[in-house]
Amino acid sequence: MMDCTDRHCRYFHRLLSKNILVYSEMIVDRAIIFGDRKRFLSFNPKEHPIAVQLGGNDPKLLAEATKIAIDFGYDEVNLNVGCPSNRVNSGNFGAALMKNFDLVSECVEAMVNAAGSTPVSVKSRIGVDNQNPDELLPDFISKVRDSGCNTFIIHARKAILKGLSPKENRKIPPLNYPIVFEMQKYFPGLEIILNGGIKSLTEVKDHIENKLVGVMIGREIYENPSILINADRDIFGEDGLGANMNDVVRSMIDYCDNAISQGFNINHILKHLKGAFKGTPTSKQFKNIVFSRELSDLEKLNAIKILVN
Repeated sequence: MMDCTDRHCRYFHRLLSKNILVYSEMIVDRAIIFGDRKRFLSFNPKEHPIAVQLGGNDPKLLAEATKIAIDFGYDEVNLNVGCPSNRVNSGNFGAALMKNFDLVSECVEAMVNAAGSTPVSVKSRIGVDNQNPDELLPDFISKVRDSGCNTFIIHARKAILKGLSPKENRKIPPLNYPIVFEMQKYFPGLEIILNGGIKSLTEVKDHIENKLVGVMIGREIYENPSILINADRDIFGEDGLGANMNDVVRSMIDYCDNAISQGFNINHILKHLKGAFKGTPTSKQFKNIVFSRELSDLEKLNAIKILVN
């Protein structure tokens, strides 16, 4: 998620689960090619497995950005054709690309050729504006599959590009999980991953039992990261990290101490922890510390240490 799943957020989430695949923010291909690559692409090795999500609409640029990202060590490259933000649509990429199957196919083919053995996936909506998902989605998946993509992450809502804000596009268009389930049945050789509106591991298990390969949770994890604590056990059937949120937050304090020496802004790290204690008596006090304008960085870290000890 843009402005959310940066390297600090991903490191935090990795401390909660060893098995989940974490995703970068959507990064525009030109930013990688012509901008500060280290700023956009650097990550902590502990974040593996990790995917980079790209935005763009030029096959050559996306191929170049793909190769650069793979050289940085990413485990998967994802093309976002589902983001409905105004910034993205004005550049004619993101969800706007679902109106041009041929271009998406060309972009994916170029990325696959550049990626070598690294998998390329596509994240989409079920359609945009007046498109009929029942007709559009099978054709879209079929065409993009033929370009070399085997993994489709589908946000089970349409995107209304004219008339709804990005926030409204996350809530107002109705969820249509059945059509995503149908796509897995229709394309049994592909990995179909469901996204949109999922709020618990119980829901994840229910959806996987509908023979989906996987589920992506975005905003709910950001707002309530404790969901991940039992993911290794409940979803992957493995011993987890044995973490509780107090331990994880203490580890993040150590991470912050190290980040200070590297010149990172502590507030940019702590904001990702705001939901760490959601639903507990500690939550309000913790958020008051995180967002305090009166405490210095060091005072914030010390206050948090006292709170979680």
